[in-house]
Amino acid sequence: MSSTPEQRGALAKNALGPSGIVFLVLAAVAPLTAMVVIAPLGIALGSGHGIPGSFLVVSVILLLFAIGYAQMSRHVVNAGAFYAYVTQAIGRTAGLATAFVAVLGYNTFVIGAVATSGFFTAGVFNDVLGIDLPWQVWSALSVVIVTVLGRRGVDVSARILAVALIAESAILVVFDISVLLDGGFDLGSFAPSAVFGAGAGIGLLFAFTSFLGFEATAIFAEEARDPKRTIPKATYAAILIMGTFYVLTTLAIVSALGAAQADAVDPADAGGLVFAVANEHLGAFLTDVMQLLLVVSLFAALLALHNSATRYLFAMGRARVFPQVLARTHRTMGSPHVASGVQMGLSAVVVAIFAIAGADPILVIVPSMTGFGTLCIIALQAAAAVAVVVFFRKRGDGRYASTFVAPALGGIGLIGAFVMATANFPTIAGTDSPIITKLPWLLLATVVLGVVVAELLKRRRPDVYEGLGASFVGDAAPAEAEAEPPVVAGR
Repeated sequence: MSSTPEQRGALAKNALGPSGIVFLVLAAVAPLTAMVVIAPLGIALGSGHGIPGSFLVVSVILLLFAIGYAQMSRHVVNAGAFYAYVTQAIGRTAGLATAFVAVLGYNTFVIGAVATSGFFTAGVFNDVLGIDLPWQVWSALSVVIVTVLGRRGVDVSARILAVALIAESAILVVFDISVLLDGGFDLGSFAPSAVFGAGAGIGLLFAFTSFLGFEATAIFAEEARDPKRTIPKATYAAILIMGTFYVLTTLAIVSALGAAQADAVDPADAGGLVFAVANEHLGAFLTDVMQLLLVVSLFAALLALHNSATRYLFAMGRARVFPQVLARTHRTMGSPHVASGVQMGLSAVVVAIFAIAGADPILVIVPSMTGFGTLCIIALQAAAAVAVVVFFRKRGDGRYASTFVAPALGGIGLIGAFVMATANFPTIAGTDSPIITKLPWLLLATVVLGVVVAELLKRRRPDVYEGLGASFVGDAAPAEAEAEPPVVAGR
């Protein structure tokens, strides 16, 4: 009897083109959320009116990183992108440690997203529509909807996220044009003294935070049409689109405020800053629309992050590091429905425990989970940058500009971002709670756990160890590099 997709653990083939992947990635980044929630904190706590320059600098750094990242995606195709890249370049033990960090980081991000979506939905629906329900109800509803969509397949999610992304991007474009027509843009925000003055490090850090999620392009490689071409295109497009939106919108915000007022924004007022400016330039009706679209943006981010977290669980199940049941895919839709259900179920349980304990979603759940997830993903990006350089140097690749210089410069920027994120973790997390501020140690503990598990597999289950970080194309068959020798992970 022929095996079904569920028995083989094969993801749906040819489900996504470049645009579908871009929608998935940009929805995870949630541009409207980044501009309403994160950018004002970068203004208030960081570089003030120089924040557009901070976003421009980070865009350049990430584009440099993306050059090598895109080259790597042509050689290694695996739903556990970071883990596979590090495995192929540095070795299986380092790769598994990376996988553990990725699983923990993306899953904590989803937990934070569940709470964030519920909290803001409750507030916005109460203020704009007069619907007064507890945040827990909205979080539970979002969990149910995401679970259903996760089972339907990534192509369905991509279509829904495309609509959400277009809507939230449209309101940002309207806002930017309105400010430009009302008073123009203040290009002094790009002056070196503004970008690299007091608070520059924190400003750059919040700018990096706003891009988190772009790296997920490679996670969907197995489900992409012609991944060796689709993933590079999607990666470049995602960064360029995000960078353009972020630079223009933050420029509109600080131009509307004026440099002096932007430099004097109180962190306590950051949450309502964009809506206050929008009300002046767009009016009450469009500001209400922006608030409703923020709810859409947050849900879209939750759905996209869930898809990313699910694929890491799937990859670990397929590698037989986690229970193999996680590698089962739907018989007709090819979706990793078991991993999807487990991922969302675990997230719902953690949020429920927090809620039963009376934890405030914004003061406790979001800062602890999202803050830690941010730290993990920046660490993963930095590790991937190192892996790209090592991978191509081992192969003696002669394209030094794209496989050495660009990824090395991007990697230096990402390592710097990780150091800043660790040193300023209380600022990212938005709290001085002793428990939350010690979470970076959990990252180190996760790396150690990954190393220990890898060594145990090497000794007791060598067949599983040898299979770590394999490259897959389409129907779960090992990929052959084009006109190049096969890639073998180091031991």
